[in-house]
Parts: sequence; C-alpha cells; structure tokens
Amino acid sequence: MAHTKAKGTTKLGRDSESKRLGIKLSESQQAIPGNIIIRQRGSHYMPGPGTRIGKDDTIYAVKGGKIKFVTRKMKKYDGNSKISKIVSII
Repeated sequence: MAHTKAKGTTKLGRDSESKRLGIKLSESQQAIPGNIIIRQRGSHYMPGPGTRIGKDDTIYAVKGGKIKFVTRKMKKYDGNSKISKIVSII
C-alpha cells in the first residue's frame, strides 16, 4: 500500500519565449545602414531598393534614408498574380 498520494502533472511551464517579430521601423522613419526594418517568418514583405533580406527573412537597410512601403501586383512563376508588400528606402 502506498504511503503518499499520487501526484499529477502540471499544465504550466511549457510556453516558449516570444520571438519579437513584426515591423520595427514604420513608414517615413529614418533608417541607417544595418537597421532592422521587419522581422518575419516567411516572405510577407519583400525587399525593394535600399533593402536586403536575411537568411531568417529579416529585412534590413543597406543605405540610409526614409522608409517607404508600397503594394504591387506581381506575377508568380505559375502565371497567377499576387499582391506583394515591398519595403524600400528613398
């Protein structure tokens, strides 16, 4: 016969840390080279002139200037069109 009561498991303690994704600099803000503009998973935003995309899909500035967000229709490889959000520096 057991002398201690059976213990259950807890439902707490398995939440992961947030990754702090999102837009870091908004439109018409000043950016310097190396500034992170957007942290994202997947390519929701595409880089335009003055910006580049990192291996984790982070968009960052390669030259100084003001940030501009533009939406454009772009053709995909299968012929369909898609509305893309483009981040550039002017």
